[in-house]
Amino acid sequence: IPATAVSWPVAAGPRLAGVSSFGLSGMNAHIVLEEAPPAVRLERLVSALVDQLAEQPTTARLLLRALFEEEEFAADPPEEAARAEAIVASLVTRMQALLREGTESGVFRRVSTAHTVQTLIGATVYHFASAEIGEGILGNQLFSAEAVVERKAELIALLRHGLAAPASPPTS
Repeated sequence: IPATAVSWPVAAGPRLAGVSSFGLSGMNAHIVLEEAPPAVRLERLVSALVDQLAEQPTTARLLLRALFEEEEFAADPPEEAARAEAIVASLVTRMQALLREGTESGVFRRVSTAHTVQTLIGATVYHFASAEIGEGILGNQLFSAEAVVERKAELIALLRHGLAAPASPPTS
């Protein structure tokens, strides 16, 4: 029984974990957990990113600047700039890993991981960083609850339709 966090290596197929609880009165409970498929985890990652950007509107602008500007942010505190760069690096790494896993397992069609990550980041970060320009284009507020829910639905539809591997034709 691990007393501290241990890495959970990726193997072929979804990772599984068993959890058992043994009660003193003889009541026992057992559960087997299975890792969500890559498509579901990617959708959750994009959904969490949308939530974060909607809750912290300045984060989107910092992230956008971190993507394009190589110089330190002169007007921003160093910790905010470092936080934005760390978020970008983490997002890129996690998206790349999920895209590769989904492609290798046949859940996603073959795509350029780099281009797909660029598209996902652009579709999320730019949308919330665009402020008045975005609101003018959309004719709507970017940060209303309805607009955030709609943006999530659009991005998830993009993922499902753009990445889903074509169904194999039935064999006869």
